[in-house]
Amino acid sequence: MSDAVLLFSGQGAQKVGMGKDFHEASDTARALFQRADEVLGFPLSTTMFEGPEDELTRTSRCQPALYLHGLVALALVKERVGGLNPVAAAGLSLGEFTAHSAAGTFSFEDGLKLVARRGLFMEEACQATRGAMAALIGGEEAAVKALAAECAVDVANFNAPGQIVLSGTVEGIDAAVEKARDHGIRRAIKLNVAGAYHSRLMQAAQDQLATELAGVAMQPPGIPVVCNFGASVVSDPAEIRAMLEKQVTGSVRWTESIRLLCEMGHRTFIELGPGKVLAGLVAKIEKDATVHSIEDLASLEAVTELLG
Repeated sequence: MSDAVLLFSGQGAQKVGMGKDFHEASDTARALFQRADEVLGFPLSTTMFEGPEDELTRTSRCQPALYLHGLVALALVKERVGGLNPVAAAGLSLGEFTAHSAAGTFSFEDGLKLVARRGLFMEEACQATRGAMAALIGGEEAAVKALAAECAVDVANFNAPGQIVLSGTVEGIDAAVEKARDHGIRRAIKLNVAGAYHSRLMQAAQDQLATELAGVAMQPPGIPVVCNFGASVVSDPAEIRAMLEKQVTGSVRWTESIRLLCEMGHRTFIELGPGKVLAGLVAKIEKDATVHSIEDLASLEAVTELLG
């Protein structure tokens, strides 16, 4: 029996070609891609497989694309590893929705519609505001919080020790980048993003998502799911709705979320999504943890051999 925590990718992990080899190799994958295209009413799978990149990068496209990719990868690894036993789940930002779908909180279809709407609301909020984000490397958490307060911006992501992301107005982020060294922060890098995710500039998107969440049927997840906003396990549907809503403007507390999972006794993780971003973050947070990353057919087969 292979006990493992499921981890799902967040926005930024997408890349053209994602899921294409799954589609070519598996009836299960083809059925899920087809169902997704039907539910959404547009050929998301074509954008995932063929691009163009600027279309896939759109918030309203990459969010459902990553959700779909993660759940296809999970379906295929479950088919191949008979003894796989998911013991908990978590996801980075958008990935939290994928984690809930994997845990049975809501259906594949309802989750897909939710993330497509979330992506659209956030895309519209980006267009309506002038936002930016910056990654701060090698800074103490207290120093980063002080810098954010000084520049009237928000802490978007606590990704790993010494890797924190700020989000807010263009002016505020530019000021934060300029003043970072004064706060003992080694490097500040402005990110190439469409807007200020996980900041107060996303309030309109959060309000719209709250309405959508209220209409979705939910049940307690079948395995523990750790939420980004509270860095805690959530099981009550009302609390799950609140956490998914607050996450839009709130901080992603990934470092604490992974530490909580480790405190629960877990050391084996399966990352489902393009790239190995989460594996890199987990390695910085918990040296003893093992992360198996599944992003394509080759990595799926490698993990199957290891766990099967």
